[in-house]
Amino acid sequence: MKSMVIGGIILVIALIAGTYFAAGDAFIGDDYINSLTMLGAIAIIVITVFVSLKYVNQMKNDTASGELAEESWDGIGEYQNKVPTGWALAFIGTILWMFWYFTIGYPINSFSQIGQWNEETLDYNAKFEKKWENPSKETLEAMGQSTFLVQCSPCHGVDAEGIEGKAQDLTKRIAKDQVVHVINNGSNSLKTAYPGGMPAGMAFGPDVEIIAEYVAGGFKGEQPAAYATCAGCHGADGKGMPYVAPNIREYDDALVSAVLKDGKKSNIGIMPSFDGRLNETQQKALAAYLRSLGE
Repeated sequence: MKSMVIGGIILVIALIAGTYFAAGDAFIGDDYINSLTMLGAIAIIVITVFVSLKYVNQMKNDTASGELAEESWDGIGEYQNKVPTGWALAFIGTILWMFWYFTIGYPINSFSQIGQWNEETLDYNAKFEKKWENPSKETLEAMGQSTFLVQCSPCHGVDAEGIEGKAQDLTKRIAKDQVVHVINNGSNSLKTAYPGGMPAGMAFGPDVEIIAEYVAGGFKGEQPAAYATCAGCHGADGKGMPYVAPNIREYDDALVSAVLKDGKKSNIGIMPSFDGRLNETQQKALAAYLRSLGE
């Protein structure tokens, strides 16, 4: 027994030292909560070790006694000993505490940190949208620049020029090679806003280059006859039609929102969806900023 006590003391000291070594920095300062936590840890270690030693010693030295029950299983009998009072009280107390905890102490439908965070976030977004419900053009562009630098510049660059072709150059609506790619391969990325998509092969041969040159050039000069195929969906002015085709002349609000919602695939690569990351005001601001880049 003496050797077990000495071993237990050594184990307690080792566990306390290990706890302090692992989290000792947290106990340097005036925060009494950390000190109470350390004291609690020490108490748990001491109680656990010595209770374990008590029962190990009891199993080694005690002998069973009492009146055996009549039933036996393969020669194994069971004593008719009463349940220890402490065990019974602890069992019943635990059940009572459970009911108290879930109904009064910490009701399941009561306060939640996650719920509080969600409520505060929704409340803030509502205040933000109300505050900037009708912002001026200058305010939208400034807000859009801030949004762009945080959300878009990692791929498109702080100058929005696409980081040497790694992403689309947003200082202009679309490049000639991109127009050629869409005409030859079609496009169906913006399924939410434009569910019909665009089929491949709407133009052939020299007409592809002519259309691409005209669209990428900002619709300047005389409109080529071949563009009549595109005008059926995108309009003669290239500003698109709701639910039919996007604006291929400038970054209007509908186009930017559609790209943020569904992402986009082009000859450069794939842009992931940003659905839920920007509210409606931020999306409008981003579109206003992108339009200002081409002015």
